[in-house]
Amino acid sequence: GVKDGWYDGGSIFFAVFLVIFVTATSDYRQSLQFQHLNEEKQNIQVEVIRGGKRVGASIFDLVVGDVVPLKIGDQVPADGVLISGHSFAIDESSMTGESKIVHKDQKAPMLMSGCKVADGYGSMLVTGVGTNTEWGMLMANLSEDIGEETPLQVRLNGVATLIGIVGLSVAGVVLVVLWIRYFTGHSNNPDGTTAFVAGTTGAKQGFMGAISIFTIAVTIVVVAVPEGLPLAVTLTLAYSMRKMMRDKALVRRLSSCETMGSATTICSDKTGTLTLNKMTVVEAYLSGTKLNPCDNTGMMSSSVASLLVEGIAQNTAGAVFSPENGGAAEVAGAPTEKAILSWGLKIGMNFNDVRSKSSVLRVLPFNSVKKCGGVAVQVSDTYVHIHWKGAAELVLASCKSWFSIDGSVHPMSSDKYNELKRSIDDMAMSSLRCIAFAYCTCELTMVPREDLDKWQLPDDNLTLLGMV
Repeated sequence: GVKDGWYDGGSIFFAVFLVIFVTATSDYRQSLQFQHLNEEKQNIQVEVIRGGKRVGASIFDLVVGDVVPLKIGDQVPADGVLISGHSFAIDESSMTGESKIVHKDQKAPMLMSGCKVADGYGSMLVTGVGTNTEWGMLMANLSEDIGEETPLQVRLNGVATLIGIVGLSVAGVVLVVLWIRYFTGHSNNPDGTTAFVAGTTGAKQGFMGAISIFTIAVTIVVVAVPEGLPLAVTLTLAYSMRKMMRDKALVRRLSSCETMGSATTICSDKTGTLTLNKMTVVEAYLSGTKLNPCDNTGMMSSSVASLLVEGIAQNTAGAVFSPENGGAAEVAGAPTEKAILSWGLKIGMNFNDVRSKSSVLRVLPFNSVKKCGGVAVQVSDTYVHIHWKGAAELVLASCKSWFSIDGSVHPMSSDKYNELKRSIDDMAMSSLRCIAFAYCTCELTMVPREDLDKWQLPDDNLTLLGMV
């Protein structure tokens, strides 16, 4: 009766309530974790020029009127207008569906949020942020599904479904068998008497006996269906993501944790830079000689040092800022650019001074296809310096001469070429990224003033300045 059997129904009710409560609580916590992760994923850090100085800022903190420097590979953080740039081109396929690269200049300066910089570098003036951008208006009516099942979860769901079907089938068979035994008089009470006798047992007693058997089948179903199995995996992966975030490793996709758990080999580029995204110059070859330490340029000719510093300061997309209080200079830009500029400061480069002594006529920005970048700077009323920087093996192949320590120029003999090539190979074997600097001169009269944007900088008769 109710007095002796309430605990059966109560225990089942408590078990079902506990499963529902735990599942709902876990799902809620998981949704909060995903929401936090999604906010971290969208919180892209960009460089902004404010008060004449480059500072880091969140993409959410951009306001109309900010000036944002852009380079190859950057995503346009907001709608804006290109105010300066060299060979600047944008991939607008995310907005227009057209795969053709669109070149931007003063005639067509509009930039749309979400597009990628395909070539060149420049600066944009922000004119629209958030939902006031073209991309924001496009996405305003779309909802984002941040839930994602990993392959393991899919397989576990399949296993859980299979176990559930088997459990339900077993529960059904047990229910039918026990009911048949009960109503045919083959089930006994704890005292040994027959539980159900046709024509003798009352309807109420028979009904309660059938309900008792039904609760056994329900218990089998509740126990057999592993509802918490996929949830346990989800919570484990989400916990791993939060733990890695504390170690400054942001996992943007939940499936990455599971995938990396099965990884046995990690392939990286020749530099092997699975690091803190910070690079420094550790080896340098100037005037055909290895420097030890790498910033020891005391024996180098002042004319060669001047040309090298000019190439470092002018042929870069980075920048150097000197604090007003006289502290250490701050370097901004890509990791490679920051490493080269920092090395330039160590060998005596005054960034602003050097840039003020010459004017830039033409820039060919560095990209991964050309593997080198060049700049033409006017240093006097009669001639122009053309500086090249890029992959050492490519720049070296274009050099016809090299500087010695005393500043004299020597032809690039096969022996010297092979010696420098071995140095490049040695640095590559040490997982170092090798960059070479070279230059040549050009008469100012040879510069096509009317069509500077189409001027192909000379790159076939260079003089090697150094390698780092």
